[in-house]
Amino acid sequence: MADSRDVSLSILQNIIEDKNFSGLSSALSSKDEDNAFITMLVLTSLRRLVYIRKILKSLITKKLSQQNVIGQCALILGTAELLYMQTPDYAVINSYVNLVKTKADRYVAGFVNAVLRKISRAKEDFIKQDTGEFFPQSFRTLLRRSYSPKTIAAIEKTAILEPSLDITCTDKASAQKLNGQTLPLGSIRLNNKGKISALPDYEKGTWWVQDFSSALAVKMLDDLKGKKVLELCAAPGGKTAQLLNAGAIVTCLDISKDRLKTLQENLNRLHLSPHEIICQDALEFLNRNDKTFDVVVLDAPCSATGTLRRHPEIVHLKTVDDIEKQAKLQQEFLNRIDKAIAPGGMLLYCTCSLCKQEGEEQIRRFVNEQKNYKITNLTPKIPSEISSVATPEGYIRVLPHHLAPFGGADGFFIACLKKDF
Repeated sequence: MADSRDVSLSILQNIIEDKNFSGLSSALSSKDEDNAFITMLVLTSLRRLVYIRKILKSLITKKLSQQNVIGQCALILGTAELLYMQTPDYAVINSYVNLVKTKADRYVAGFVNAVLRKISRAKEDFIKQDTGEFFPQSFRTLLRRSYSPKTIAAIEKTAILEPSLDITCTDKASAQKLNGQTLPLGSIRLNNKGKISALPDYEKGTWWVQDFSSALAVKMLDDLKGKKVLELCAAPGGKTAQLLNAGAIVTCLDISKDRLKTLQENLNRLHLSPHEIICQDALEFLNRNDKTFDVVVLDAPCSATGTLRRHPEIVHLKTVDDIEKQAKLQQEFLNRIDKAIAPGGMLLYCTCSLCKQEGEEQIRRFVNEQKNYKITNLTPKIPSEISSVATPEGYIRVLPHHLAPFGGADGFFIACLKKDF
């Protein structure tokens, strides 16, 4: 467990000091039980970071050197364990004190010891006073560009919760074995804490992991059988699998060799084969491409703010500048996409962003400039129990709290446009 805390400390330090999230998978050991602990500890610390920092500020009378990030991170992880995980207090305190001794000095270790002991003595009060604050002020400011304070509060309430596992399944027998909650439009939700590969029928290839919101996009398209589809930014392949299962002839493209390798491995398990896999920059492809497709799916590069339930580091790292940078890139995609779409064809545009600058505002600009495109109203395709995801314009805007009765969902934007000529 001490080694697991050491790994967790390195991951959190990388996020706080370097403003970088390298990914849990690259830092994890080969021991499954350690992986689960590290993942839970780091994600819990990030989900509760705003409140933890308030606690530490209230208890620390002397300034811990801002250069000593190790001490700060040890206090954050230790507080998260004491308040939100079932580890015995003495084990938490001793482990972090010893860890800091080896990485900093005895003074910092003594400081960590004193603060964690104070938290241990008053932890029941601290737990009761937790109001579930998740968003730091900078992220709250970012969201204010798109939403009212009331909507932001509703997003925050659901977003702080640990997400479940959503499955897209193509076989009734497999769906019964998975024995999860069936969501509107057919996704299966599991409260799974174990290995994905240990779930029923994994090797059979009748299902894949795909959040409800992500799965919603392709479900908005009409009959795809025999249709030529270009999928840009395709990896890791969830939408590719949906398109192929619907009978489409799919050309999928991504700039990353590693991500395309993952896509190919995923499709191999599912016994699915696209028409073509292309490793290329999508903008370069669109510039040179002379083919047309019945459908173009653009799951555009974005800020990924909608995935904050699974990646809580996002609320501490993303800025307004990040949103503007991604919005500029999305505009470049849309400016070049027309010649790839056949007359009468469809453009499916989606992003896993909460920000309207990356969704509604992009499509508003596009249809104003491209007069031969009309927005397809997606509202009739949405079941009444999730009607809140449909917008007056005919888009889909999923916010985490829209599926609160089912446990929440990733934030997502979907628009479907038809090319008249």
